[in-house]
Amino acid sequence: MLWMMLGIVLGLGKVIGVSALQGLDWPWALAPFGLAALQWAWSDRSGRTARQAMDREAARRAARQQQQREALGLGAGRRGRRD
Repeated sequence: MLWMMLGIVLGLGKVIGVSALQGLDWPWALAPFGLAALQWAWSDRSGRTARQAMDREAARRAARQQQQREALGLGAGRRGRRD
């Protein structure tokens, strides 16, 4: 996401005419978009994206289970424990 934001800032700065970016060639201004594509491809290929999605789903499941335990009045007790 950082590469995308940098590419947007550089591209807009070049189009608008920010003096510091006027000397920058277009390939350099658009390079962050290519880097973002490479990073996303690596993330998908390495399985990082899938692991993050599974972690988010596991966290949602744990929160939902905890909410259901509290609604039933079981509190944060351990599984299989009888009082």
